Amino acid sequence: MHITSAGIPNNLLQTNTTQIVPIFSGGGTRLSAHIGILKALQDMNVGFDTLVGVSGGSIIASLYAKGYTVEQMRELALVTDFKQFTEFSLVRLLREGGLSSGDVFQRWIDEQLEGALFADLPLDLHILATDVNGGGPVLFNKQTSPDMKVSEAVRYSMSIPLIFSFKPFKEHLLVDGAILSEDALFEDWRGDGTPSVCFRLQSTEQKRKAIKKNLLQLPQYVSMLIRTFMTAISREYVNAKYWHNTVVVNTGEISAVDFSLTPEIKNTLFEIGYSTTKEFLPKKCAGFMRRGAL
Repeated sequence: MHITSAGIPNNLLQTNTTQIVPIFSGGGTRLSAHIGILKALQDMNVGFDTLVGVSGGSIIASLYAKGYTVEQMRELALVTDFKQFTEFSLVRLLREGGLSSGDVFQRWIDEQLEGALFADLPLDLHILATDVNGGGPVLFNKQTSPDMKVSEAVRYSMSIPLIFSFKPFKEHLLVDGAILSEDALFEDWRGDGTPSVCFRLQSTEQKRKAIKKNLLQLPQYVSMLIRTFMTAISREYVNAKYWHNTVVVNTGEISAVDFSLTPEIKNTLFEIGYSTTKEFLPKKCAGFMRRGAL
């Protein structure tokens, strides 16, 4: 992380003409697409001091809020082997609702964030998880949880069903924030009417060869089930009420739960996030101006 002599992260030093509150939603292992989105925002002089992270998007949102530059995050994504987070166990799946405990991931993101608490961040970061006990959103930020480690909230928001074990928090049972309805995302996060823009990663169903029934094993079945579930979530339609505030980033057949992504695919995801934002965000911002939101 690069810090100026005034104590301000370099990623915040830019002259901005447009202000939004970006919502980085979903993604899983496709986090490089969110990094491409951030690069496009910088190149377009779109500024923000408040941001929202949901599921995989909470990883990039938290790193940026800590002060990482786009270049640092891109390098981190390229060199990180996501397979280290997959200490899969079918026994754990039965006992704890997930193949992986998520502990390795939480230690990793905490190390990257240097153990930061919400109160330590120079930006106003909001992270959302889903309470399956009550079915609603649980929000973590400087106001609700100033002394909580940001890595803990990211772990809650990243609890991809069946992949990571569910996590209890107070009276809540927390899983992936991407399961939340759109109503939970589009708040007046800054408190002054600054428009929110949700950057939502979407994938298409992978075409696979037919599998003979007698060759299908339980691990294969679970893997297929997870992929299908995550694809279904990402393909859920965007409510017309929020369409003007949503940029859909289509990552094709690249799955949110592919832990074996090559550097080439990660670079492709970066470019998809970048080019989609550059193409569609100006149209959304023009709509804001017509409605007097900017």
